Amino acid sequence: MNTKAIVKDWFNKWEEGRFRDLPLTDNFRHTSPFGTIEGKDTYLNIVEENKDKFLGQTFEIHDGFYGEAHACVRYTARQGADFSLDVSEWYYFKGELIDLIVAYYHIGEIRNERQLDT
Repeated sequence: MNTKAIVKDWFNKWEEGRFRDLPLTDNFRHTSPFGTIEGKDTYLNIVEENKDKFLGQTFEIHDGFYGEAHACVRYTARQGADFSLDVSEWYYFKGELIDLIVAYYHIGEIRNERQLDT
């Protein structure tokens, strides 16, 4: 599987709500304006505890660059009628699994209902 196919699989699984099947290494890290989440289990547990903020999104992919061991994708995430977020993400791979994501977006003022429970 090439990096473009892995990224497509990533977005498909999110849209289907199958976050437990995401192609992640055990040492997966996710860095965003919220900070860094260390470990696949920690990441999935945070998603589980905050399903209302993570699931039910659709993604409009605007463009991407795909290398042998990394990729960069720019997209818009939408959830419901009132949530939209423009994102650029770097993906780093180990084999056919995502090992690291570095996400860039402006979070502005975070509304109380969008706060993560940790």
